[in-house]
Order: sequence, then structure tokens, then C-alpha cells
Amino acid sequence: MKILVVDDETLARQRLAALIEELGSPYQMVGEAANGEEALQQFKEQGADLVLMDIRMPGMDGLEAARRLAESDRPPAVIFTTAYEEHALQAFESSAQDYLLKPVRRERLLTALQRSQRVTRSQLTSTNVEQRQAPKLHASYRGGLRTVPLDQVIYLRADSKYVMARHEEGELLLEESLKGLQERYGDWLLRIHRNALVVRRHLVGLEKGSDGIPRVILRGCDETLEVSRRHLPEVRRVLRGEG
Repeated sequence: MKILVVDDETLARQRLAALIEELGSPYQMVGEAANGEEALQQFKEQGADLVLMDIRMPGMDGLEAARRLAESDRPPAVIFTTAYEEHALQAFESSAQDYLLKPVRRERLLTALQRSQRVTRSQLTSTNVEQRQAPKLHASYRGGLRTVPLDQVIYLRADSKYVMARHEEGELLLEESLKGLQERYGDWLLRIHRNALVVRRHLVGLEKGSDGIPRVILRGCDETLEVSRRHLPEVRRVLRGEG
């Protein structure tokens, strides 16, 4: 597991580097950065399986950097490190897999890394699903038939008597119900609300809106969608790689 360490404090980076070296194989530190901008550049140049990310940093903070990383084609797992207990909630509302309170203890770091390894295996399984030929959605469109592969669809939302499929090139109206679509394509779709499904491969994180309601962040889409209280635990499990 290739690990990138991001913290604006030199001593904090050195401590994490020493702990990773002490843990040994399969963990390997491949780089370090002092802020979010440097983290993005390091990841772009050499990649990483996991990023240990401080939250409070000058310039781009860890939350924003994690969100940018989540938009990558092959996003790394992110574990936040913070000296502030109140940041724990922010960590779990982002796309992070875990968080560690400073000073980071060896046993707690190992537990978080092992958990992230399980997430990585789950992501590989998800990738194998995506590599199968995507099923196609069909709909009447301007007097003809329009077909869109499901892997190009970002989300589906109930709209009056139709279902609107938002895809990479626009929108499509389907006559099939959300329930029927979920039953047929359960490997591809995740329920986030009674009126909305998202395509799993586009799900990258959670954030809390100004109204306090959690919303999903979707790759390839500026819009965020509300997550109901009922479906929030499952969304979090999927983001942690457990569902």
C-alpha cells in the first residue's frame, strides 16, 4: 500500500513516516506534502493508494483536498489526521475512510490502515463490476429510440410519472419506476432517497448542506443530491467500501 502523508507540521509528518516505517510491509510511504495543493500535485505525479491528510492547513485545507482527490479516475482512500475532536464529524461527512486524533498512536494507525485495505479490495470488486459490459437504458426521444449505457448515467430521480436519468450528455425520461430499475440493476445503483438512485461508480462523498441536510457528491456532476435519514447509513457503508 503506497501512502502519501500530508501535514503542514514537519514533526507530524516525521512521526507518521516513522510509524509507517515501523509497521513495515505492506505499507510504504511514497511522498509527503505540506498543504492541499502540494498533495494534489504529489498524487498527480506518483499516485498513492492512501493519503494520511491533516484537516487544518494553510491554503487548501484537507477537506477540500480530499474532495478533489475523490474526483480522480482512481481515487485513493483518505484517512484524516487532526488534533481537534470536533473535526471528526466533518471527516465522516466527507469521502474519508477514517480519522486519527493526534498524536497518532501506532495501534490506531494500524487499525485504520487495515480497514482501508478492506476498502481497497472492495473498490477492486466494484471496478470488476464496472468492467462488465454496462446494461443500457432505452427511452423514446424525439420520435425515436435513445439508448444510454448505465455507466454513463450519474443519477435517476422520480419526476412526476416519469424517471429522469441524468447522464454525461444530458437528460433522458424513462417510463420505468425507480423500484423496477433498482431491482434490475442493483449492482449498479444505490438508493439515497425515496425519489432518487445514484450510479455507484459516480458516488465520491458526502457533505452537509447549509440547511444541515446531508447530500451526496457525484463525479461528473456539479449538483449534489439530498440523502434521506433512512438511507444515510447505507450510503456511508458504501463510501467506506463495506457495501
